Amino acid sequence: MLLIPCPWCGNRDEVEFRYGGQAQVPYPADPAALDDAAWADYLFVRANQRGGYAERWVHADGCRRWFDVVRDTVTNEFAP
Repeated sequence: MLLIPCPWCGNRDEVEFRYGGQAQVPYPADPAALDDAAWADYLFVRANQRGGYAERWVHADGCRRWFDVVRDTVTNEFAP
């Protein structure tokens, strides 16, 4: 079981949450100038690294708030 630390509700079981993808992905400065390939890269291509990874989660079955957290992709431990 994975315990996810909600900033408002505390540690809760993973079944209460939904994954929102990589966090801190900057929006394109000039979106109108992007072609289809550049939009596809922005929407779908994400880092796949070992170690600390910034993620977005929503506490769907709790407070329903979105938050960012850093999770170690090797150990599944969340940074404090």
